[in-house]
Amino acid sequence: MERASIGVIGGSGLYRMPDLDDVVSLAVETPFGAPSDELVIGTLEGRRVAFLPRHGRGHRLLPSEVPYLANIHAMRQLGVTHVISVSAVGSMREEIAPGHICLPDQFIDLTKSRPRTFFGGGVVCHIPFDKPVCADLADVLHRAGKKAGAVMHRGGTYVCIEGPQFSTLAESQLYRSWNVDVIGMTNLPEARLAREAELCFATLALATDYDCWHETEEVSVEQILRIINQNVKLAQEIIRRAVATLPEARGCRCGDALAHAIITDRAAISPEARRRLDLLLGRHLAG
Repeated sequence: MERASIGVIGGSGLYRMPDLDDVVSLAVETPFGAPSDELVIGTLEGRRVAFLPRHGRGHRLLPSEVPYLANIHAMRQLGVTHVISVSAVGSMREEIAPGHICLPDQFIDLTKSRPRTFFGGGVVCHIPFDKPVCADLADVLHRAGKKAGAVMHRGGTYVCIEGPQFSTLAESQLYRSWNVDVIGMTNLPEARLAREAELCFATLALATDYDCWHETEEVSVEQILRIINQNVKLAQEIIRRAVATLPEARGCRCGDALAHAIITDRAAISPEARRRLDLLLGRHLAG
């Protein structure tokens, strides 16, 4: 199977990465079903990168229909250690203007029907999740964004809603009272599962609008798509610069997230559960 060390999950507007060379498309099967689409693996700045459009080519999947388990598991199957998640978001702060880019480091979960874990079915794991974003990867993206000329906002809170509708005005004002920074519909499931898969994860959040709280700005799909189209090339340039400077060796603790997380008695884990979770737990259960 083809291998890659860096994964990119493309959100609204980012359905392909034209700068990849030596491209191979790969249909990956996982114990959790098929990913959103074929993964495209290619070379960027001398590194093998796996690209996956979150909503599928042609944007076919609602946020609640995205196969998050399969997407993250497929990245891990390919040998990915770092996942850059690109996402269109609404801004909840005046200073994060449409066209700006935010690197949130916290999340609030308001989803209702998303997968939250690879585990269960006879295996219980509790991972620390107080810092859901890899700070080392976010630092690389921040430096890359500044060099690419983007207006970057380092840190902040992403509130993840179910969708697919945008917020009501009352909801938007409530979230503002919580001092959140951006709003979206997809990134928290990815962050949870990436941590369980022991992957470094960071969100590159492209602000497209002011949600509906802003008195003089309206939210429309037309406006959002216009800003997305402006930001796609910028996002691709940030990714290119990040890939070029991302250290191959990891200095963070993301790669050992499961080391002390398995609660279940090893003797009580069934052969079926071991097979299903072998990629994630195999080395922790060995011996």
